[in-house]
Amino acid sequence: MDEQAKTIQRGVILAIAAYTMWGIAPIYFKMLQSVSPMEILSHRIIWSFFFLAGLIFIGKGWGKVRQVLKQPKVLLMLLASSVIIGANWLIFIWAVNSNYMLDASLGYFINPLLNVLLGMVFLGERLRPLQWLAVALAAGGVLVQLIHFGSLPWVALVLAASFGVYGLLRKKVNLDAQTGLLMETSILLPLALGYVWLFASSPTSDWTLNSIDTNLLLMAAGIVTTLPLLCFTGAATKLKLSTLGFFQYIGPSLMFLLAVAVYGEEFSADKSLTFACIWVALVLFSYDGIKGHRQSRKKAQIA
Repeated sequence: MDEQAKTIQRGVILAIAAYTMWGIAPIYFKMLQSVSPMEILSHRIIWSFFFLAGLIFIGKGWGKVRQVLKQPKVLLMLLASSVIIGANWLIFIWAVNSNYMLDASLGYFINPLLNVLLGMVFLGERLRPLQWLAVALAAGGVLVQLIHFGSLPWVALVLAASFGVYGLLRKKVNLDAQTGLLMETSILLPLALGYVWLFASSPTSDWTLNSIDTNLLLMAAGIVTTLPLLCFTGAATKLKLSTLGFFQYIGPSLMFLLAVAVYGEEFSADKSLTFACIWVALVLFSYDGIKGHRQSRKKAQIA
């Protein structure tokens, strides 16, 4: 196996891991329904920073951090990506804990379509005919949901747009996962600490009054947040944005199943049609990718 194929293989594994963890993340946030979304977000940022700082310390990666600090353009892009991912986290937490999990899953169904568009416009990526068919099927499945809503599904659209732009920025920065995420959480850290210490006034904001389980769950926000993002940013540097986008169907599909099977949200006929369209699209896209990879490998062997 050549080096490029190994890189793609690692990217695929990282993408599957990231989207699977995101797909089951609502289970964790449902366990924190007694905590306000802003408070959960603040703890996500704080504990993610400390977890990442520990990983950087163990891996002796502070040199990379110092290099980033000398690049104003990279810092500016990381500032933008940190604000965007912070907003994405907040809306997702609110949606899950306010029983809008299906809206959240719809947003992440839409996101790969947006990734394709961003990849074409900003990165010069192009799709083959079978891949276009997959996009059309997925778009049709999403359209069923959009029509069913009867109004602008702002939760879905904001989640899709924010995560799509975040993925594009992280690919443009092309910084390793740990360093990039540490910089992003460092940028957001003062805001998170300020909110927890100065503004949070909910019953759970006083840790001395919380149960041990609640405090441990809040601290675990760092791991829950960091592990899938590390996998995602690692995958984003190894795969085309359009290819990476289609793996995201894993996450919303798992979310979809959790919403219906575990949390009792309605699974109507239009939702089942959306689910079927998108998974057929994923199968077509994956088949085309495998076929294209095999053809490229054969050409390389002949050459």
